[in-house]
Amino acid sequence: MQPRVWACSIGLALSWLISPVMGVEALKLPSKQTQNATTAKPIIVSKADFGVLRVEKDGKTTLIPTKKVPLQEGVAYGWRIQLKDYEGEVTWREVLQLPKPPESWATSNTENFSLSPDGRAANIQRTDQIKDGVIKNSWTIANGDPIGKHKIEVYIGDRRIATFEFEVVPPIRPQKPTPKA
Repeated sequence: MQPRVWACSIGLALSWLISPVMGVEALKLPSKQTQNATTAKPIIVSKADFGVLRVEKDGKTTLIPTKKVPLQEGVAYGWRIQLKDYEGEVTWREVLQLPKPPESWATSNTENFSLSPDGRAANIQRTDQIKDGVIKNSWTIANGDPIGKHKIEVYIGDRRIATFEFEVVPPIRPQKPTPKA
């Protein structure tokens, strides 16, 4: 699996899926605007979405809400979290848990990437400068990834702000038409 951080310059047209959001209480973390202030800006999650990504003809990326991701090489899936009225620097951490280790893990940024001793969980950390209050990440299905139940937990500081449970399933194969008699 290869994590990808969505660039803010890609005009994303994402549809919203209301999904269970864990830990929606305000978190006191310093933002760039308040680093010198004595009170940190509260971080409140207003929406959390998970789904499969589809690139449209015009180049925009759409998040298709689902809890089932087809085990097909190249399929991208991910999450998007809207932080209410937040702009500035934010550091978030993601833990992706698989039902069993994949054949291999791959990432474009190994500096902030680590694996659990059993190889079933990846931990990544990013610091983003956000203007629209959105943090997001995606993964791409690779050859050797396992089917089964997966879970992504997203943290700011030590507080879990969202949990996404989903299943990677065998791809649906189109049925051949039945011959007419």
